[in-house]
Amino acid sequence: MTSAIENPLDQAARDVLLGNDRGGYTIPTARLYPYQWNWDSMFSAWGYGTFDMARAWQEVDLLFSSQWDTGMVPHIIFHNPDPDYFPGPGVWGATQTPPTSGISQPPVAATLILKLYEMDPKAGLPHLKTLYPKLVAWHAWWMRERCKDGPVAIIHPWESGRDNCPDWDIGMEGVQINEDDPYTRRDTGHVNADERPLKWDYDRYLAILAFGRSVHWNDRAMYEDGPFLMADPGITFVLLRAFSDLIEIGRILGEDTADLSAQHDQLREGASKLWNAEKGWFDAYDLRTGQSANVLGSGAFLAYFAGVSRPALDAHFARIWDKVAFGVPSADPESERFDPRRYWRGPTWPVVNSLIAMGLTDMGRNEAETRLRNETAALIEAGGFWEYYDPMDGTPCGGASFGWTAAIWLTWCGKDRAAVQTAGKETE
Repeated sequence: MTSAIENPLDQAARDVLLGNDRGGYTIPTARLYPYQWNWDSMFSAWGYGTFDMARAWQEVDLLFSSQWDTGMVPHIIFHNPDPDYFPGPGVWGATQTPPTSGISQPPVAATLILKLYEMDPKAGLPHLKTLYPKLVAWHAWWMRERCKDGPVAIIHPWESGRDNCPDWDIGMEGVQINEDDPYTRRDTGHVNADERPLKWDYDRYLAILAFGRSVHWNDRAMYEDGPFLMADPGITFVLLRAFSDLIEIGRILGEDTADLSAQHDQLREGASKLWNAEKGWFDAYDLRTGQSANVLGSGAFLAYFAGVSRPALDAHFARIWDKVAFGVPSADPESERFDPRRYWRGPTWPVVNSLIAMGLTDMGRNEAETRLRNETAALIEAGGFWEYYDPMDGTPCGGASFGWTAAIWLTWCGKDRAAVQTAGKETE
């Protein structure tokens, strides 16, 4: 599936995925993330699809083999013990085999499964038939357990996939921590602590986790009584797009998709509650207090991924993009909360860029898509396959040899890109 003349980064990207392969599942990067992560795994599968379709479907099938009876697909699957990671399965306390976390993650699966099928329909059709009911069950779980008030709600910042973005600050402020419950982080021993969430964040992450463990991750208890509950623009728009793609999968299979269409319409109506008319963007808000976050982040621009656009949002998109050298920043560069190298509080993420780009393409905004693709490719060409990058100067940040960044190169920003003179080198 490779071209006769290819960029040397193409093979380097394949090598990243293969180097992170643990036999049926792909870790995001060694040491920092040594397990199978939900949406990371789906992007890895998409990347494999460019050179090994059988391995791509194996990744997806293994992810969904850990689906809970409730329909939820967990955000981490702990296939093999690794003492280098915290919090591990014992801290989560979820009674699954293999062990898993107790929350989910952005449901990009239907969208990327459809893309895999489109790459090779003949090979993909049997997998569509097997996965379709599992996707239907997962989407039903989101609607039943997380969309009680309209948009998607998250019960832990980690569920959003944008762990410590400023969107969650107001909800996190109300989380009571346990000062008598000491813990040792592992992430800051693997990467620069200045690029990771603060101890303030981790204290609250673990307090929410402790509550979830105490109620055995009961969805109703987490929603009604948990210490954190916020409406999330990011997952709302990812799920809205996923419903459209799941309906298309159902059409391919000859299934009746009336219920899916009704859920899609219900969620689209719920998404309108996220609009902050005063600010002119889609905004997170605390479902306990009704307070808006009043923070603009990349989650708002995932509206484009779902085919949703408003003039005021477009104006903000242009404004923040012009404030940085490499779009799209995960937080507003004009905000006092902006931190260009600290996890989701400013950096640009190739994986999010790829989703926004899909929406730009669908809306016919080809010039913006080309600009975003070129800027994302330039980051990788200069720095290698890292987790995220400083949007001001392109400095690579987070984990090196990162799977979903390699996948994004193969499937989107590096596709058919001319070879560069020098490729960036990665260091741990």
